Amino acid sequence: MRIVLFSSAVLLVFGILLAKPGGTPTGAGFGNQIGASPHRPELEYLRAVNSVAPPRNPELLFLLMGQYSNANLQGEGAEFFSARLKEFGPRLTNAQKSLYLSAIGLLRAQHASSVSLLHRVGYVKDTLAILERARQASEGKIFVENWVAGIVHSELHGFFSQRSAAEAELAWCAENAGKAPHAGWLREVYYHRGKLALAHGEQRKAQDYLRRSGYKDFDRPITLITPFSEEVALGHAFYPRRIAEIVPGRVYALSGFEFTEYYFVVSDDGRELFGIDAGTRPDSAKTAYEALRAFAPGLPELTTIFITHAHWDHVGGHSYFRALNPHLRFYARSNYQEEIAREVDAPGIFDKQFFGEHFNLKNVRSFKPDVAIDRRTELKIGGTRIELIPVQGGETHDAMFIHLPDQGVLFAGDFIMPYLGAPFVQEGDLQGLLDAIDIVVEKHPPHLLYGHEPLTRNFASSSMLAQLKTDLLWLREQVVSATRRGDERGVIHQANLIPPGLLSGLPEVYQPYLILREHVIDRVYDQNVGYWQPDLQGLDHLTSADRAELLVDYLGVSERNVVKTVERLAADGKYELAASLLESSGNRLQGSESVAHARRLVYLKLMEKYQNTDPFKFIIYSGRIGEQTPQMIERK
Repeated sequence: MRIVLFSSAVLLVFGILLAKPGGTPTGAGFGNQIGASPHRPELEYLRAVNSVAPPRNPELLFLLMGQYSNANLQGEGAEFFSARLKEFGPRLTNAQKSLYLSAIGLLRAQHASSVSLLHRVGYVKDTLAILERARQASEGKIFVENWVAGIVHSELHGFFSQRSAAEAELAWCAENAGKAPHAGWLREVYYHRGKLALAHGEQRKAQDYLRRSGYKDFDRPITLITPFSEEVALGHAFYPRRIAEIVPGRVYALSGFEFTEYYFVVSDDGRELFGIDAGTRPDSAKTAYEALRAFAPGLPELTTIFITHAHWDHVGGHSYFRALNPHLRFYARSNYQEEIAREVDAPGIFDKQFFGEHFNLKNVRSFKPDVAIDRRTELKIGGTRIELIPVQGGETHDAMFIHLPDQGVLFAGDFIMPYLGAPFVQEGDLQGLLDAIDIVVEKHPPHLLYGHEPLTRNFASSSMLAQLKTDLLWLREQVVSATRRGDERGVIHQANLIPPGLLSGLPEVYQPYLILREHVIDRVYDQNVGYWQPDLQGLDHLTSADRAELLVDYLGVSERNVVKTVERLAADGKYELAASLLESSGNRLQGSESVAHARRLVYLKLMEKYQNTDPFKFIIYSGRIGEQTPQMIERK
């Protein structure tokens, strides 16, 4: 009997900005000594976090599950979560038990193809029983539990007679979309409903579901539930489109209209409207502003815009707002031109990939504020008290906090952007980030709003930031010491550096530290070594063509060898290494259909791996294969 089980139903859950995971407690620092080389430090970090206690935030549980799945270690993952369910069982609510059981069920289902044929039927039936226990624990009311069950049942061979169950569970998810963490979860719902329809000859229905999923075909070796979207015309958005009232009738937040957030504030006297940042492009600024006016039609005239920093995505739409009101006043830091000069001189290869095909650098270059701020400044607009606070910022040196003390709101821009500056620009100031945290802690605002949705979600409180500062100080010391010893960058990452007090401190810090760790290591490393590095990088000036010549002409590696090696690496979850091999072959194997197929697989798996932790990597990997992930509509 031939039983076809799973393609790849991975669950990398609940969106985040920005991370790279890694370690089990081993010694005073709860990490590995630099020089050790664990296979997957990102997975080990999440194991450590999930071993301490049941996570308050279920996102951490599912992030680890996603790492196990993406690395093709589903059997090991199912065992880990089964052990945690047994250990934590008495402390878990029924809802928590349902999530553990769902994770175990999905990982087991993915692992089933590795079970011997003799035992596979029994294994699958036991897995279905686990999913049924999850349903009973949640009473069928939790979106994630229904989502997992629907995916699993839809992928099972007809021998198990699960089509009706799959259709019911996926239909429930569509009907209860408002209970999903975000609209991105609906991609797989529509995709799998389409596959069910296709399997039963319902071509028109299948194509309709495929269109609604945003996918271009039914050949998907990955699963995406990311809030990120990536489109040629619009560029990247961090979250599905929405408008939220942070302070009812006073402070509005607009997400998903383009790369950055828009904020607008109604003054105390109700006669003026002021904005925070000006977006990336005039057309996206127009779309966002008109959506706000439709959402709240009685808003007053826009009179003022405050710029948190002069990056591409925060000033590029200024000309649209200027055209609305000739008396509009922009406030920005007095050293804004230094930041714009860096952007103008930066590699332009990524501009449109990040910001959309209509992005034009001239819209950034032409920005000029009406009021330049070089010190702490207090003012009133329409009766609203406003504090303008210059900071060095982790990302740029022209950063400025906009604090509304009476509303309890602090607009923090991108001071804690995990990359410490754009990854392709020489900038970033870790000490500036640490100093800025002190200001946030001093102000202790109830509402801390950033320039991008994942930052607002993950760096939400001043108390969490206070502990995070201690952890980052420790991390910086470790990295500086490692560079002095001549350790390679990769060795530092593989050391899985976990601060001594992190796992016994605030659980709210687990994910923010994870998000920052990789990029803090990279920036500190780059700022403490020269262009000749300990691993001899920088001494030579070899090109990609040179490496392709070595690989193909001198080593005699054939197209078949490359494809077989890439497939082996992918099976072992070593996608970065596989990508490196593919890039090293340059254009020498460009015409090969099998190499192109292997290349697409690798970059799709990298997109999957970072879909909820590192949006910039998601953008870059998408661009390597021209993959688009259209934005899903958030439903209430």
